[in-house]
Amino acid sequence: MTSAVVFAYHNVGVRCLSVLLAHGIDVKLVVTHEDAAGENIWFGSVRALAQEHGIPVVTPADPHDEATMVLLRAAQPDFLFSFYYRSMLKPAILGIPRRGGYNMHGSLLPKYRGRVPINWAVLHGETESGATLHEMVEKPDAGRIVDQMPVPILPDDTAQDVFAKVLVAAEIVLHRALPALIDGSAVLRPMNLQQGSYFGGRKAEDGRIDWSRPAAAIHNLVRAVTHPYPGAFSDLRDGRLVIWRTLPTAERGAPGRPSLFAVDGHLVVRCADGVIMKLLAAELNGVPLGADLFRVRFGGAELPLTA
Repeated sequence: MTSAVVFAYHNVGVRCLSVLLAHGIDVKLVVTHEDAAGENIWFGSVRALAQEHGIPVVTPADPHDEATMVLLRAAQPDFLFSFYYRSMLKPAILGIPRRGGYNMHGSLLPKYRGRVPINWAVLHGETESGATLHEMVEKPDAGRIVDQMPVPILPDDTAQDVFAKVLVAAEIVLHRALPALIDGSAVLRPMNLQQGSYFGGRKAEDGRIDWSRPAAAIHNLVRAVTHPYPGAFSDLRDGRLVIWRTLPTAERGAPGRPSLFAVDGHLVVRCADGVIMKLLAAELNGVPLGADLFRVRFGGAELPLTA
């Protein structure tokens, strides 16, 4: 029986571990994370799935600590798989499996190597993303590609919408790639790193809106960081405005200073490029803000917006 050790977290970890089990892989050990205090845990538990199947689970702060290394060596796995595990794995671990280590990445590599690839793709207005199974090497997201599958990004898709599509793509990619990996017939193709770029992680502060940007860029930011992420925001004189959902319209005025106002029952922004954008969901200091409340708080005047 083919054996593996699995490093996994998040929904991709849950679904891809499920695929391994469905293919009869003998999973010797699962390495996952403790849920971070204060994080919005909106995804499934790899640990719970592993425990349901009687698979040993460890949650080391550092997967390279001696106790974990002892367990990994003792497992003597054929393969190592990493599914949305958040820590980089060094050569000391990658050298343990007899038949190599493979990672599932949430982009069409070599594009969007690195952290939070789906959020970055939405932020940049991409029209597709996908899932890529690739060989793990010392350099992150740089090993040969086993298989990949694209998914569309629609103009109003949020990062969570796209993640749901990538989740299914990841399951399909792993399901169809496993037989060839197991029997040794898989043909891997080298990755041309010059055709893509590497991106780092994002912080809540990165959601601050630069109102000098065009409406399309602001719309992309909002949908890239909306729920379950912290949201796009702007600090007004009356507090913090958090925008959860937007819709650019065909209406266009003269370019100029951005402003927030209410019209025809809608809360809207006139963006710097003149495009009128509806705010479909917004909060001011944690209180839902619509056209009626805006008029009560600010009257009929337009509220200037600054970066």
